[in-house]
Amino acid sequence: MSIQRGGHTFEGYDKPIMTQKHPKYAAAVVTKVDGKDRLLRFGLQGADRFPKRKGESKADAEKRKNWKARHAQNIKRGPSSKAYWANKFLW
Repeated sequence: MSIQRGGHTFEGYDKPIMTQKHPKYAAAVVTKVDGKDRLLRFGLQGADRFPKRKGESKADAEKRKNWKARHAQNIKRGPSSKAYWANKFLW
């Protein structure tokens, strides 16, 4: 089952994709919120993310820790939150 939204094709609900050609956002996902389809775009295009996990530097580990602490309240909101998807897919 593929879903067409915002000029992108998604494999299904809650299946995030990278959006290389979008001018502002790096990724998108289609999710159900209150029974309605909702397209969520998240992650700034060109931002410094995707820190390496294995053998990463202390600075990268600290960067991830700080980002997660800063957005913890929004991450807790669940799949209707852009921060939830950025945490799950990008960080």
